[in-house]
Amino acid sequence: MELTVPRRYCGPPSSGNGGWTSGALASHVRAAHDAPAVSVRLSSPPPLDRPMAVVGDHPGALTGTPTLRLYDGEVLVATGTPVAELDEPVPVPATPDEAERAQARYEGDEDHPFPSCFACGTDRDPGDGLRLRPGPLMDGTGRYATPWTVPHDVGRAVTWAALDCPSGWAAGVAGRAMVLGTMTARVWRVPSPGERLVVTSWKRGEQGRRTRAASTVHATSGEMLGRAETVWIAVDPSSVRPASS
Repeated sequence: MELTVPRRYCGPPSSGNGGWTSGALASHVRAAHDAPAVSVRLSSPPPLDRPMAVVGDHPGALTGTPTLRLYDGEVLVATGTPVAELDEPVPVPATPDEAERAQARYEGDEDHPFPSCFACGTDRDPGDGLRLRPGPLMDGTGRYATPWTVPHDVGRAVTWAALDCPSGWAAGVAGRAMVLGTMTARVWRVPSPGERLVVTSWKRGEQGRRTRAASTVHATSGEMLGRAETVWIAVDPSSVRPASS
């Protein structure tokens, strides 16, 4: 099996969006193991427009958990494992009106470490990137929110991308450049093109260079389509390049 990240789905200019790449690998994990949720750990920036090998491992002797590994040549890019369920509690989602107001406070307009990002980049044209603008809710909860109009080419990987970046802004990307380290997500329903949704995100805690965050995506009816738990790692933005570049 192979997986290629098209250039359109970049995060930093030279590497793949972490959420899209994780979601694409998660689709292989789900197909192989029928897992309700998947956890993906990124080990190296994913290259663009270059086929990568998806390699299956036998279940670990200690954990019994099967694994899929994503390789760029001999460089390990990511590891995906099936997960039974995400059981951390989630807060009430933002309303569509709250999300509309929150995007006016998008910190990326003033300070964006990766303006090329497919999900939240300020340099992307309408119809190209998702152009998500997660901003803080002014209610003392620490939550962030953004509306999301679903694009025509939506799929599971795009839905993971929409869950990814809003959690990063809640984690504090505006004041501290970070990249996605680990993403564990479940998508109950891939949204329909043109559907109007709300992505809500919040910070869970931090330790050293690592910050934990989470996100949900809801329909205006209140239906939760997907949720994610993420770990973000503080980096030097100029160093985020594929190992073989």
